[in-house]
Amino acid sequence: QLQASGGGLVQAGGSLRLSCAASARASNRYTMGWFRQAPGKEREFVAAIRWADSNTFYTRSVKGRFTISKDNARNTVYLQMNDLKPEDTAVYYCAADPSALIMSSAMMSRQYDYWGQGTLVTVSS
Repeated sequence: QLQASGGGLVQAGGSLRLSCAASARASNRYTMGWFRQAPGKEREFVAAIRWADSNTFYTRSVKGRFTISKDNARNTVYLQMNDLKPEDTAVYYCAADPSALIMSSAMMSRQYDYWGQGTLVTVSS
């Protein structure tokens, strides 16, 4: 079970940190991802991290602004979002897959077996 939190309302240029807590211990084989879905749009990949080697992947639009990280002791994945833009407004979902994915697979939502409930991020201009 995944529990996402940390969303809210922020002005453009501001920051938020999302958290995704896993109820079970994450195996070293897992890949954890963040996706987002804006109103009227399809769900899109944001970032992912492989538990075993901490390798990270980002979609181009968030590179340099967002950072994904993990806390092994807390079984938690974070998404630090800086310099937020109105186009970042969306419901953000965390997801987990019990395998160490390569980037091309990590970017596909259908690859993930487990999903959190989503947390809303609203960025005002």
